[in-house]
Amino acid sequence: MARQRSSIGFFGRFGRSRDLRQLDEALRALDAHPTTIAEAVKLTTVNLLKDQAIGAEPAPQAYRVAAEMLAYCVTGAEPFAQANGPALKDSVERRIEAAIAAEDSLDAQLVLLALQARIIQPSIVQKFELESAES
Repeated sequence: MARQRSSIGFFGRFGRSRDLRQLDEALRALDAHPTTIAEAVKLTTVNLLKDQAIGAEPAPQAYRVAAEMLAYCVTGAEPFAQANGPALKDSVERRIEAAIAAEDSLDAQLVLLALQARIIQPSIVQKFELESAES
C-alpha cells in the first residue's frame, strides 16, 4: 500500500495535510511554536514517522513523541523544562542518551535531523557532545 503524501499547502488554496497538522498541534502543546521549525524538517519528521509506522499511518501518539524531541532540541533544556516540567525534560534527555547508543532509532534520526538542519540549541550539542559527519 502506498503511503499518503504530506502537503504543506499552497497559497492558502490547498490545506496542510493531516499529518503535518498533527505534528504542529503536538509542537504547540509542548510550547514550541511550529513556525520555529522549518517545513522541510517537519516534512522529514512525518516521513520518518511513516517509515516507523506499523500500519499505513503513524499512531496519533507518535506525533507527540517526535514533537517532544524536536521541541527539546529547538528550545533547549531549561526553557523546555519550564514549559513542560522537569520530568518530561529528564525523560527526553534519557531518550537522547539512548539514541546515542542506538544510532538507528527514531530518536537518533530526529536528533541528527535537528543537528544537520542547524535548529538544535548549541547547549544541547555541548551537553551530549553531538556531532555529525557534516558538522
